[in-house]
Amino acid sequence: MNRILIIDDDEAVLHDLQVFFMQVARYEVRCLSESTRAFEVLAELAPDIVLLDIDMPDISGIDILEYLAGRPGRPEVVILSGVEDIKLAVQAMKLGAYDYLTKPIDCDKLTITIERALERRNLVSEIRELRERTDAGGDEGPFGRVVTRAPQMLEIFKYVELIAPTDNAVLLWGESGTGKELLARAIHRLSRRRDRPFVAVNAGVFAGELFASELFGHARGAFTGAVSDKAGLVEKAHGGTLFLDEIGELPLAVQVKLLRVLQEGEYLRLGATENRHVDVRLITATNKDLREEIGRGSFRADLFYRLNVCNIFVPPLRDREGDVTYLAQYFVEKYARLHGRKLAAVSEDVLALLKRYAYPGNVRELENILNGAVLVETATELTRAALPQYFLEATLRGKPFIARGDRRDPGAERSIAEVEREHIERVLRSTSGNRTAAARILGISRVTLIAKIKQFKLDL
Repeated sequence: MNRILIIDDDEAVLHDLQVFFMQVARYEVRCLSESTRAFEVLAELAPDIVLLDIDMPDISGIDILEYLAGRPGRPEVVILSGVEDIKLAVQAMKLGAYDYLTKPIDCDKLTITIERALERRNLVSEIRELRERTDAGGDEGPFGRVVTRAPQMLEIFKYVELIAPTDNAVLLWGESGTGKELLARAIHRLSRRRDRPFVAVNAGVFAGELFASELFGHARGAFTGAVSDKAGLVEKAHGGTLFLDEIGELPLAVQVKLLRVLQEGEYLRLGATENRHVDVRLITATNKDLREEIGRGSFRADLFYRLNVCNIFVPPLRDREGDVTYLAQYFVEKYARLHGRKLAAVSEDVLALLKRYAYPGNVRELENILNGAVLVETATELTRAALPQYFLEATLRGKPFIARGDRRDPGAERSIAEVEREHIERVLRSTSGNRTAAARILGISRVTLIAKIKQFKLDL
């Protein structure tokens, strides 16, 4: 049962609230009329929620907020005030108060506020425990780096646990920035190859011939500058797992060689004449529809069937129930510590905006948004003013996609493709067409951005 401490020098207010909470019968409640004992009772009770009067003699509500500010595990504070004082409310919020209610108290509104405050407190507690395990170097489990609460992702975890002990090839597909590499690493950690190498490479980074050399290695004299034999990534992954991201970008000539690795367990170094044998498990990822690529003639059907033994679709962030809120708190805490800020939470106003956004760049884009916002925020709670301009334009001036689980504005019914196209176009304009800068803002690779520009026929 959650503990609530009510601090107010007005005995009538304490009595009314005590009667109300007795009827609710969901909380352990204690009342305190002497603010001089506040610090003592706070330490003794360790409440989850504090309902706090601002205007009290001797020790004021502001004094108590200052005492609580920055303390680990501090309770959520809801201010109760007899007057609507905007300046005082702002001061209280800057000191970490969750909300500000005026007397006489609307009990329905108070109930909703307490439930939301408890939800945020539980969220902060979960993330703190996750962070402490990571900081202590403890066993964070195979999925420890995949920060999620979404039921869809938890179902994926169950499937991963089933397929990981096998040596089957795995194809991860979904939009950029959804965490496909993190899942690939989780599969490796749960496999019998966990003590062997995990080698990750992005197939879209290299040109065709260069990639063949990187992947399979080369013999001395294979090309100008090849002054010695060089082992490729396939060889470095021997006995372990090879993860190839953006497999849809792989040139056809390299696809043929990769197929031989899967079929025969052997490959040929560039410029060599003797086959080499290798034992690797292959995990691949793509943000493309490989069946469409087969139809276009840019991807081999026989390779696709070999790669697609186990198939995992990683849903976009906008479809992961509850993850925007969870990840927002996680990233704010992470970057507040990294940048030396005293941020403790995300304001309800900012959360509402974050939930409305479509995230073409998915988790990676959300992380980039919050990293920059934390850097410029000066309050103890992340506010709208710290958010990047392009994000505010997309959510405030346009007709943003409404996240799953929220009610939709009938005027905002647009397809994801329309939202994505408009957003990418806006970001490109804000960077004056600089694709590298735009890709960084969107949280996607430059190769993916170029593919999106072609897909949407953007003329920039």
